[in-house]
Amino acid sequence: METPQFIDPRNTNSLWASVMVETLVRCGVKHAVVSPGSRSTPLTMALARNPGLEAIPVLDERSAAFFALGLAKQRLEPVVLVCTSGTAAANYFPAVIEAHESGVPLVVFTADRPPEMRACASGQTIDQQKLFGSYVSFYHELAVPELSEPLLRYVRQAVAHAVGRTGTPGGGPVHLNVSFRDPLPPLADDGAAAKLAATIDWTRFFSHLEAAGATATLVPPPALLPGVHGVIVVGPAQPADPAGFAAAVGEISRRLGWPVLAEGLSPLRNHAGHVPHLVTTYDIVLRHAAVAERLKPEVVLCLGGWPTSKVLRAWVEASAPAIWLISDRPENRDALHGRTRQLGISLAALATLVPESPDVNGYQRMWANYEERARTALEHRLQGEAVLFEPKAAWLLAQHLPAETTLVLANSMPVRDVEYVWPAGNRAIRPLCNRGANGIDGTLSTALGATHGSERPAVLLTGDLTLLHDTNGFLLRAKFRGALTIVLINNRGGGIFEHLPIAQFEPPFEEFIATPQEADFAKLAATYGVDHVLVRDWAHFTSLVSTLPATRIRLLELRTDRKRDAALRKQIFAELAATLA
Repeated sequence: METPQFIDPRNTNSLWASVMVETLVRCGVKHAVVSPGSRSTPLTMALARNPGLEAIPVLDERSAAFFALGLAKQRLEPVVLVCTSGTAAANYFPAVIEAHESGVPLVVFTADRPPEMRACASGQTIDQQKLFGSYVSFYHELAVPELSEPLLRYVRQAVAHAVGRTGTPGGGPVHLNVSFRDPLPPLADDGAAAKLAATIDWTRFFSHLEAAGATATLVPPPALLPGVHGVIVVGPAQPADPAGFAAAVGEISRRLGWPVLAEGLSPLRNHAGHVPHLVTTYDIVLRHAAVAERLKPEVVLCLGGWPTSKVLRAWVEASAPAIWLISDRPENRDALHGRTRQLGISLAALATLVPESPDVNGYQRMWANYEERARTALEHRLQGEAVLFEPKAAWLLAQHLPAETTLVLANSMPVRDVEYVWPAGNRAIRPLCNRGANGIDGTLSTALGATHGSERPAVLLTGDLTLLHDTNGFLLRAKFRGALTIVLINNRGGGIFEHLPIAQFEPPFEEFIATPQEADFAKLAATYGVDHVLVRDWAHFTSLVSTLPATRIRLLELRTDRKRDAALRKQIFAELAATLA
């Protein structure tokens, strides 16, 4: 492919900087105010050579910042500021404060030395992390430039998001700290940067970018049209009105005729009657390489964040579709760094913008066919598992918990098993999980808090290490008003780690990563005055969860084999995927 003029592939820094600047231009930036300095050379050169904007040199950084402030006030559009490392950036502070207080859009780039040159008396180096504190609405330190298309996509999305934040209500200034290693001038390298640049379709690479604030207008997104190969992906949304959320997603799906790939934490699998074209087995379906290729989407509409499934995320990344991400939060919510537009709009409002689909398209029918086949095979396989196999516990909870039960899910394997096996239904089970940071901290205490004062009993599905990490939560028992049943998967260690590449390295895997434990949970429960039941088999388990106690804390322990279950998961999903050929 021919590399366009606005891309400078002479070396790694020049390639990165030219991508950054072209992103600014595509996002509607027309002016950049640049003060001289060495460390900012790659960015200065890229700004000076790009014809899409006016780069204005101003010697004094304090004056430069106020000049940019005046430009932005006059034009009501974001203006870029660029300076070198060290105290140069500190001179921006008065203008940044004014921009914050008056809501003026400035995009501040402060060049910096790479991490290995900091905190070692290297010249012209200060701590520039969050230099402007709460006076900017967004701060991010960009990665040090590397020759990698995924990282070029990352820097494109990070810069585009920063510009977009200036256009939100009260957006004001944003700050990006940019590290560069030598060589700083655009000296030609061994040709590696040029080779990478020649492999990228630059027209497609930048095609989704638009002026800051453009996506906030209520116009029908042109990509969201019936007839295209589009999917709606619904992540771990936990809305206040689950049924209303499901109904809104269902209306969008009905209008578009698109399949809905819904993660187990979303309300959709428990309000399936509201949602046509629902797909629950995507993690199995997309494990078949030929099927995954056949199902590649042109457009993805992401609601409620990305699902847990690594298989799904990898498929979306490999497909490189146009992505519309609907979020009521201002920060960048797309960890995939795709060709993403983020739209701040309610689902109900979005539904009114989507035109009616005349008919279900062939793409949706393909998904429906694979869903039916994979779900039938999965149900048959789980039904036949007589041993205490971890995913089957989640599968049985979906069928036997009382309707409208709150189900708190621990991170690591429980949340993944729910995504793998939880079927579509209409029992209004309400899943909750700490998916903000995805940690295991405080899981028991969270479940107790989510249940305290409720008239309905709740259930916690957890692993042994997660429960042991928060045994102090049992100290709440004396003050706890409600009923919580804890379904404990005790596989004597960290089951999720068995699925990671590190499991091949033994030693030290078992001792240092899997961290096996020998806790006696019957004695632990007795210590805190908690009821304990050792589950004998699946019939016993089903009877215990079909009717939940109206008061107290109860611990149901299922003892499983960590290594056997990890191997069996992989085997079952591979075998089920193979049947889809």
